[in-house]
Amino acid sequence: MENNQVAFFIGLFGSVHCVGMCGPLAFSIPSDRKYWWSLVADKVLYNLGRIITYSCLGLLLGYLGKLFWLAGLQQTVSIISGIFIVTLGIIRLVKFKGNLGSPASFPLFYRLINLAVKNKAGHLILGILNGFLPCGFVYVALFGALNTTTPAGAAQFMFWFGMGTFPLMFIATLSFGFLSPMIRRRINVAMPYLMVCLGFWFILRGSGLNIPYLSPLLKQVGATICR
Repeated sequence: MENNQVAFFIGLFGSVHCVGMCGPLAFSIPSDRKYWWSLVADKVLYNLGRIITYSCLGLLLGYLGKLFWLAGLQQTVSIISGIFIVTLGIIRLVKFKGNLGSPASFPLFYRLINLAVKNKAGHLILGILNGFLPCGFVYVALFGALNTTTPAGAAQFMFWFGMGTFPLMFIATLSFGFLSPMIRRRINVAMPYLMVCLGFWFILRGSGLNIPYLSPLLKQVGATICR
């Protein structure tokens, strides 16, 4: 499976979690537009802002990933990333009660958003700020971006992750809910299993078992000693 397809898949399924976690924040952002098309434009700009932030974060992380790749550590990084993602999934499976990643856990972030709203910052700026909100699935995507070989590839990975979150978040911000709480709860129950599967995929990919698509044999890149 191509990296971009994986990123879109993570974003698409993770967007259900996004609606539950940061959806209320998105719903609370007012729009002074009188026409339906201008309201749609506001929500497109808001979600575009999130995608811009994700892409920029991916670009920055991509430089670190490139250093790992040049040092021949890409397989190790992939395995460590997989272990971390599996751990996150298991924590959710055992019904950990912490609020890591919940908007309510970051009052400073809420104050920043409120300040931006009071100063009538555009929806694009508000979306850019929202992109920095800590979220478990953003962490998963960033680990995926870290496993790319170039900054451009990492930025592209995060762009497609953002595009995966776009449809549901866009519909949700327009309809103020879209999914009932019961449906969101049922889908959220499946999220930890998805995280565990993705984590094991990263581990398999890093293992280099020469299994097409699932665990390809990676070429080692590093310094060559000449004699």
